[in-house]
This record gives sequence, structure tokens and C-alpha cells, in this order.
Amino acid sequence: MARQKGILKIKGTIGDITFYKTKDGYLVKEKSAIEGNRIATDPAFQRTRENNYEFGRAGKAGKVLRTALRPLLLNTSDSRMVGRLTQMMMKVIKADLVSDRGQRNVIDGETELLVGFEFNSNGKLSNSLYAPFTSNIDRVSGDVILEIPPFVPIEMVAAPSGTTHFKIVSGGAELDFEAGTFVVSTSETVVLPWDATPTVLVTHTNVVTPNSTKPILMVVGVEFYQEVNGSMYPLKNGAYNPLSVVIVDSGV
Repeated sequence: MARQKGILKIKGTIGDITFYKTKDGYLVKEKSAIEGNRIATDPAFQRTRENNYEFGRAGKAGKVLRTALRPLLLNTSDSRMVGRLTQMMMKVIKADLVSDRGQRNVIDGETELLVGFEFNSNGKLSNSLYAPFTSNIDRVSGDVILEIPPFVPIEMVAAPSGTTHFKIVSGGAELDFEAGTFVVSTSETVVLPWDATPTVLVTHTNVVTPNSTKPILMVVGVEFYQEVNGSMYPLKNGAYNPLSVVIVDSGV
């Protein structure tokens, strides 16, 4: 893959050369000489087909998770989040030790590998929220519970410049990756001042389906605000808001 230079930026195809624009600038690539029909049928491309099947499953699984968490992702993510999540789902799929190559999937993989995934690389939960917290998934009741003991915000929340207030958000999601469906519940604190005033105990109970056998996970995040003339404005449109997967129960 080559990068275009010069004053004129070209988009389109000339012969076997394609010029196109991405987030990384204007790029150029040579058209593949291999026809799609050959990849789909030639035994020599069996490994390629298997990789494509599994990559497709990873992309679908990532979309299910993103859609489930959309109410929270509207306020936090980065431009490369979709690609990073697909790569993580590929790791989950490759951890499937029971299915044949090309048939490996998320359900038989290790969804616990999603723990620690940051939806916003520009603002990570591990670098923002230092207050100790506990998270728990109760499959019988369907409760996905977050508890954060009282803490002093300016000591336990690393906030971007300009922050005057913040709030803690969380979500519990029950995911059916095969059917592409989900059950999700979210919670949030009130908007809290980022100062030396200790918080009260934070308890979020996000409820999904009781006795579910599907994978369930919890995400936790922080949203930063700036108060101007009595009104709260998302700081830099949420560019530094962290959201991270903190616990996963893969189900049975």
C-alpha cells in the first residue's frame, strides 16, 4: 500500500491502480489479479476461505456488541474502535478449541478475552478511574452489579483539562452472537462535581434475562463535563470519555 504525495489528490481507478481516501490520508493500491470466483472455488485458496469465514463472524460479533452498547458508545469511542474490536473478536474466535478451522466461532471461543477492552483509546478507564470498585454477574437473577465505595473525585478521577463535573456510567449486556440479538440495561450517576467532596456509595444494578445461558458482560465508563453559566456541556464532545469491559461471564 502506497501513500499519495503532491498537490493533486486523486480518487478512482486508472488501469490496475486504485486511488482512494482514508482516515490516514490518500492511498494507492494495485488491483488484485485474483478473481473472486477463483478464491471461492479453488482448493488452493481453502485457507483463505476459512480465514474469511471467521473474519466475517468476528465482524458480525463486534457489530452485535456495538449495537447493544450504542446508548453508551454515543458518548465515547475512537475512529479505530470498530477495527480494534474486530481484531479482539478474532482472538476470541481463535481460542475455540472444539470447532474445525473455518467453523470456529465466538460462542465456543473465549469471550473472557474481551475483559479490559477499551472502546476509546484516547481515554482509557484504567487511566481515568482509580477508585476501587467491584463488579458481579448474577445469572440466576440476571443482575449485573457495579459498586463503588465513596471516594474523593479529584484524587480518584483523572480528568482532562477543563473538566468541572463527571458521572459514572455502566451497562450490562446479554449477547446472542449467533442470532445477532441482545438484552441490555444501563445506569448512570447524577452529574457529580469534580472536586474534593467525597461521593456517596455508587450502586448500579443492570438487569438482563434471569437464568440466561448466553454470554453476559459489564462495561463501566466515565463521562466528563464542563459547566458554563449553569449548563453542563460534554467536554470536547466526549473525546476523552473512557468505556471498558470489566467483567465477562461466557455462559454455558
